[in-house]
Amino acid sequence: MQWPANEDYSFQFMRVLGAAQEGGSTVSECLLAASAIDPSSEESWYLQWNKAADLNKKRGDLAAASGHLKTALSNWLRAANYYRTAQIFMAASDARQGVALEQMFACSQLYLKHVTPAGEIVSIAWSEDRTLQGYFLPAPRTRRAPVVICVCAPDQYKEEHLYRLPRYAHERGLSLLLIDMPGQGYRRGVDRAFGRYDIETAISNWMDYLAERGDVDPRKVAIFGDGLGASFATRGAAFDDRFAAAVCDAGIWDLHERAFLAARLAGGAATDFAKDIDKLCRGSIARKIKCPILVALGEHDWLDAGHVTQCCDALALSGQQIDLKIFTASETAASHAQFDNPTIGNEFIFDWIADRIGRKR
Repeated sequence: MQWPANEDYSFQFMRVLGAAQEGGSTVSECLLAASAIDPSSEESWYLQWNKAADLNKKRGDLAAASGHLKTALSNWLRAANYYRTAQIFMAASDARQGVALEQMFACSQLYLKHVTPAGEIVSIAWSEDRTLQGYFLPAPRTRRAPVVICVCAPDQYKEEHLYRLPRYAHERGLSLLLIDMPGQGYRRGVDRAFGRYDIETAISNWMDYLAERGDVDPRKVAIFGDGLGASFATRGAAFDDRFAAAVCDAGIWDLHERAFLAARLAGGAATDFAKDIDKLCRGSIARKIKCPILVALGEHDWLDAGHVTQCCDALALSGQQIDLKIFTASETAASHAQFDNPTIGNEFIFDWIADRIGRKR
């Protein structure tokens, strides 16, 4: 931990430092920012990361003006991640938070516009007066490609996937659709609250959108839930039979919520999750999923690895097509969402997806 007395700062620092090997930061810039951060001061956190973001944004703009697009793309990606990092601990009432997020969106969309092949900013109608935004990144040199829909956690933005995922998808002939759902993304200030059924209908609407594209093979669409977004991916796959593969949590977060509520209804008595796991799994929403499932978990993730193993074993015994990968501390990638080593996590996950819906490269 960078700051042993401040777990939240240390976790976020690990996230942004781990992004270096994916192009979302540089090691030297991260260490320079950390050296000037006072872990008791949110202001110092904001100032240092915003400074790094501004420098990268300026370098990117100058490189683009000089015709050096590769350099511009790299700098815009880093700037977007640094702007995202700068605002993480700011109060919603602080106007600078909105400014930092607008800069993150702007840098991300500059990247989409200039990358080859160019990405698209797409939107779908979701309710009477609401739209949802996504980024579509087509696979190179492929007429009707398999697609992976990527779902973020509630506290994430789809922009964070721009430096993490395209390389792994495109090297395997897969297109990507990075999506917002209600309460996420550029409309977060408008759609603050949403329920579980909003999740299912929104994901199905994104599937409808893909089915109408001429450059997509609608029989080969996978869903990938990153971090806590894995529970959203489970719900999406459980209520839409069109998915060909799902990287999700197999309903395990949902089971924990149900166990907690059962304990509250029983008068607050603690639920022995391990003891009741077989009973809980019999009612898991994951049993509605008809496609192959991958559960990818770090040994030191927020969910207990032993509970996850029991759940997956129970689902497999009931006939579910389910694979479990636990990244151990000895190989790294053992933290939540493999933030400490995202490369290892993404390599394994996209190989698994390609084996089921895409071309192996």
